[in-house]
Amino acid sequence: MLRTVPYHTTVPIQVTSSRMPREQREQIVLDTAARLFYERGVHEVGMDELVRETGLSKPTVYRLYPTKDELIGAYRGRAAEQILAAIDDDIATSPSPKVAGRRVLKAIQADLARPGFRGCAFNNASIEFADPSHPARVAAREYRLALRERLTTIATALLPRRPAQARVLGNQLAALIDGAYTSAAHLGADGPARDALALARDLVDR
Repeated sequence: MLRTVPYHTTVPIQVTSSRMPREQREQIVLDTAARLFYERGVHEVGMDELVRETGLSKPTVYRLYPTKDELIGAYRGRAAEQILAAIDDDIATSPSPKVAGRRVLKAIQADLARPGFRGCAFNNASIEFADPSHPARVAAREYRLALRERLTTIATALLPRRPAQARVLGNQLAALIDGAYTSAAHLGADGPARDALALARDLVDR
């Protein structure tokens, strides 16, 4: 069965207990940050507003994330872990590399078409900061490297005797996916982004 849930989809938890484990408090803060930062941008959301939205006390939030930069890095880092884990699962459970590639692309297509989509969250956060060492920029760079690595793994399985061509294929898939996210943010999922993913599927299937 092909994956139908977008990689970026997360399900926030609901907690009513005033004595919750640290992990739950972290998830509440990160879920809130993910929602607000994605909807409006990192710079547009102040920490006071974010704290209010969590329903937690300011000391509780700041004990978890002493600075906004640390929170930004943590929320993008968690997203990367979740997405890459889903891709790893698709690769591991697929009966063939072609099916794995199709599953990845199908999940991306669903992500581009989800309600409220406004581009790649890694791009959106990273372009707000000029410093390459900022946590948002680091998280985006590390995520893209890890994604390309997984796409190259699929490409290598498709072309086991042609490693140089497999590397090129991995790069092509990564570029098409990046372009699809950028295009869909402005022209919608049914614009050039759809054709970019169709081309990616053709590359996987050939």
